[in-house]
Amino acid sequence: MINVLFAAGPDRWEEWEAPLRDALAAEDVAADLSRDHAPDATDAIVFAPNPDLTDFTPYTRARAVLSLWAGVETIVDNPTLTQPLARMVDPGLTEGMCDYVAGHVLRHHLGLDADIGARAWRPRVPPLARERSVGVLGLGALGSAAARSLATLGFDVHGWSRTPKEIEGVSGHAGAEGLDAVLRRAEILVLLLPLTDATAGLIDAAALARLPPGAALVNPGRGGLVVEDDLLAALDGGRLSHATLDVFRTEPLPGDHPFWAHERVTVTPHIASATRPATASRAIARDVARLARGEAPLHLVDRARGY
Repeated sequence: MINVLFAAGPDRWEEWEAPLRDALAAEDVAADLSRDHAPDATDAIVFAPNPDLTDFTPYTRARAVLSLWAGVETIVDNPTLTQPLARMVDPGLTEGMCDYVAGHVLRHHLGLDADIGARAWRPRVPPLARERSVGVLGLGALGSAAARSLATLGFDVHGWSRTPKEIEGVSGHAGAEGLDAVLRRAEILVLLLPLTDATAGLIDAAALARLPPGAALVNPGRGGLVVEDDLLAALDGGRLSHATLDVFRTEPLPGDHPFWAHERVTVTPHIASATRPATASRAIARDVARLARGEAPLHLVDRARGY
C-alpha cells in the first residue's frame, strides 16, 4: 500500500477526489488517497501551492512531490523540498493551451478586433496564414505542441528554446542569436517559457524593440516573463499593435492596473490552460504506480534549470 497525501488545498479536494480514486483504480495500484496522512506515513504528495504545506522537512518518507501545475516556480526554490519534484504534463493541459494560442493568434492574424462591434462596412483582404510569421518562445511540452498546431494551420512558425529542438514544420532556433532571429521576424509573438532566473524579465524594452513594427504579443506562459512598464510603453508608442495577456506578475490582476483600461490590451483571467481533473488525474495515477514499482516519476524537475 502506498499512502498518497492530497495537499492541494481543501477547495480542490471535492473536484479531484473522485477522478483521482478512479485513475488509481484504473492503474491497479494499491493506494490510500487522503488529505490527512501524517508526514511520517506519507509516500507521495500530490501538490498545488497552498498555505497549509510550505515545509516539507517532516515528510522524510515521501518519495516524490507530484505537482498539479505545469509551472513549478512557486515551489522549486523551497529549501525544505529535498524530495524529487515532478511537474504536470497532461494531454488536457496541452490541448487547452493549443486551443488558446491558436484562437488568439488567428484573432490577431485576421484582425478580428477591427470588425467586432464596429458596425461599419470596411472591406479588406486579410493575409494568408503562410504569409504571417509567428514566433514561439519556449519549446517544452506546451510550446512544442502549440508551435506544431500553428504550423498545421499554415503559419510560418519560428520557435526558440534554450537548447536546439527539431519540430516538424517549425524552424527551430537556440541561443542568443536564435532569440534575436525569432524576435526580429515575429509579427505575432507567443510566450510559453517557464519562469526562471534566466527568463524573468526577458521581454523588456530591448526585446520589444526588435519585433517588427505593429507586432502583437500573446502571453499565456508566465507573467514574470514581461516587464510590464516596458510593454505599456511599447503599446502607447505604437510599436506593438496589441497584447493578449493571460498571466500576470500579481494575480488576480488588481482592479486599478492599467492593463484593464488599455485599448490595446486584452486581459484573460489565467484561463489559457487549466489542469483538468479528468485527464490530469491519470498522469498523477501513472506516477503513483511508478513509485509503487520502485520507479521514478516522469517529468522530474531539474532544480538547477528551475523546470
